[in-house]
Amino acid sequence: MNIRLLLFLLLFPLASTGLAATQDLSGKWYQVAEDWSYQGQASLNPAALRETTGVSLTGGHFLHLADFTVSQTGRYVLDFKNTSTIAHFRQYVFDQENRLIITLEGGIASRADNPFFLRHGRETDLAAGQYRLISELSSPFFLAQPTPYLDTLAHYRDAVKPGNALTLIGLGVFLGLGIYYAALSMARRRMAEGMYALFILGNLLFNGTALLVFSDLFGLQSVYLASVPILISNITYIAFVMSLLELSRDRYPVMYMAGVSVFGLLAGFFLMGVLWPNWSLELARYGVGLFLTYGLFAGIVRARHGNVSARLYLLAIGVFFVLGLVTISLSQISGVYTLYIEHFGLFSVAVEVIMLALVLSYQFAQLHKEKESALEKLEHSTRMARTDILTGLANRFALELDLAILPDEGSLTFLDLDNLKYYNDKFGHERGDELLRAYARQLSVLLEDRARIYRVGGDEFAIISADGNEGMIEQAIAETTLRVQASGFDIAGASAGTAHHSEAGNMTELKHLADRRMYESKRKHKQSGMSGKDTKPV
Repeated sequence: MNIRLLLFLLLFPLASTGLAATQDLSGKWYQVAEDWSYQGQASLNPAALRETTGVSLTGGHFLHLADFTVSQTGRYVLDFKNTSTIAHFRQYVFDQENRLIITLEGGIASRADNPFFLRHGRETDLAAGQYRLISELSSPFFLAQPTPYLDTLAHYRDAVKPGNALTLIGLGVFLGLGIYYAALSMARRRMAEGMYALFILGNLLFNGTALLVFSDLFGLQSVYLASVPILISNITYIAFVMSLLELSRDRYPVMYMAGVSVFGLLAGFFLMGVLWPNWSLELARYGVGLFLTYGLFAGIVRARHGNVSARLYLLAIGVFFVLGLVTISLSQISGVYTLYIEHFGLFSVAVEVIMLALVLSYQFAQLHKEKESALEKLEHSTRMARTDILTGLANRFALELDLAILPDEGSLTFLDLDNLKYYNDKFGHERGDELLRAYARQLSVLLEDRARIYRVGGDEFAIISADGNEGMIEQAIAETTLRVQASGFDIAGASAGTAHHSEAGNMTELKHLADRRMYESKRKHKQSGMSGKDTKPV
């Protein structure tokens, strides 16, 4: 199948139906000098004009002559098929006696009102009979061959609706995703999204101008908005691909240099378009072919190296490559009147933009996943740095951090576990570790969230109470000792000392005061014969 039919088949549901009402007004084309003035005559002198096969895509001043028959009196519409990129046009209708009966005008750069939204169509009453249409077109460039046609008013109104809907939906997609990528580029500070936002902006300006949205809605009559933005967007697409696929000089020197070369060539196209505006749209067409080819090969290179984003991008650029090349190779479409080649291009880019949105969304999701994983690892590392491995309690580092934010009414308790050495020496360190874990577990249960316990090191623990409830802490320590003794550590004990924040001028004094009181408690235990670090059971 001819690939030029592919795009037509994709958009066939939107194409005009009931074409029996539509009459193609193909005829003869003549090119004239820019200073030549048409005087409204029904017959053209071929000797004074240069006959041609159609308009030149690099623009100029042209006349088109066609004879046609109207079989039924009614309200009709004259319009052009294939393209809407026409700067100025005038249409002169002559009856069978060569009398000028109708003069119509319009175009992107014309101030004439458009009776049909997003269309060059002009309506008029025609009686049954023979007519001659002379169309005068003047434009700095043409996207394709603008051929006049005649349609009934009733059929025309219905036939243009799908194309207009496609225009508005496509531009809506461009506007929404363009804003999204622009915001994303500022948030992520990454070139890929920023360049793609500019690429979409260029296509938004081109299609909005070529399909008469800007002239109809905002009164913008500059036809060059249909060429210069595309020259810029072609350049930005190369930067986008190189950033998206991470084509650095070190890792992919060949593709990097190829990208730089294409970038430079497209920049040259832009300068040429500024110097020779009539060539700007043709240069933009060549630029589309260049960036499509580069994007396809870059995607293949990165996909072969196993890059998942590159494989998704390759799918998007593969579809766009086929649709885009078909579009830029078209100059006219047989049998289709109310869908312009601009519509086909709009559809192609919209498909690519939506598919690439999925690629960038995947990258964003991967980046978010990697960030979450990094944060999780950081949180784990931070938690491990503040946690005693043996008991699972907070460690000395965590104690120092919490003391820095201890409220004025808070308290610090130092606790020394008695007779740990006895269990280490007699039963081994595993038994001593069991005692430490048992004491930490029981004390944590009793304190719950009313205070926080820390293992400072060896047999030493610390407790911080935000409200300084010393009685509650002493009761929890006593109950913990009884429970641990009942679990098989019958000579285990604890000595503790508490100091309140209000008693000390700084954290060093607070710790010193709590430590001193803890040792005073230990001395009292030894003096009373209750327990001590070196006490042995009788």
